[in-house]
Amino acid sequence: MFDWIRRPNRRGHFAALDHADFPPLEPGTVWLVGAGPGGPGLVSLLGYHGLGQADVVVHDALVSDALLAMAPRRAQRIFAGKRGGRPSPKQADISLQLIDLAKAGKRVLRLKGGDPFMFGRGGEEAGALARAGVRFRIVPGISSGLGGLAYAGIPVTHRDTNHAVVFLTGHDDTGAVPQGVDWNAIANAAPVIVMYMAVKHLGSIAEKLIAAGRPADDSLTIVSHVATPRQSAIATTLGKAPSLADIPTPAIVVLGPVGAYSQTLDWYVQGARNHVFG
Repeated sequence: MFDWIRRPNRRGHFAALDHADFPPLEPGTVWLVGAGPGGPGLVSLLGYHGLGQADVVVHDALVSDALLAMAPRRAQRIFAGKRGGRPSPKQADISLQLIDLAKAGKRVLRLKGGDPFMFGRGGEEAGALARAGVRFRIVPGISSGLGGLAYAGIPVTHRDTNHAVVFLTGHDDTGAVPQGVDWNAIANAAPVIVMYMAVKHLGSIAEKLIAAGRPADDSLTIVSHVATPRQSAIATTLGKAPSLADIPTPAIVVLGPVGAYSQTLDWYVQGARNHVFG
């Protein structure tokens, strides 16, 4: 069944996949693909395969040029990035564009930073495609709240510190601090809270968590530009978060004891950052 794996090939390791049984990106369909947290090498094999077949790549702002370069030269590249506080395409327009491209017979690849279903609006886009009768495939990606933190030597879970974790978005669909969040429950639900897109409202979020009972001296780590040569980290406490300024973005924020592991597990340093693909 897997003879293609064992077959000798002098053209290189990736060429051994030339005859692998990957599903085709067919005309009139859309693949929602996770690009991973930073380095282009963190995209999945299935995502890489889809990129090579796409007629159109509709991509987010955080997708690297190196990853976009994996698509065929003939492929149309359409920017559909959303960045907080900046003019951005409306989500309804992005979904409609995906539908129109697919119904025009294009092989459409929607390339989203991280994972499409982790605060990435992939569920909304998939829902719009389903209602329009457009076939689609979900190709999961490495989320920055998992893989991105791993590049800073921070395990999201560790048997010595926590058996649960909460994932929290830093803003709702209006761009404000999430209003539908039970802050008392969030503050006490797990030893570790991982926050996406939280820098803009970090001070306010910190105040809400402290008011809900979270200790002000709880460890807070902010990792910016994860899994890229520009990666940097700030180690502080929850109580000091409101006074922080000029935090580089994009960033992922982790609250809780696991941030301390970065002191001994931070492997992405010096020569490790010389590799473009991660």
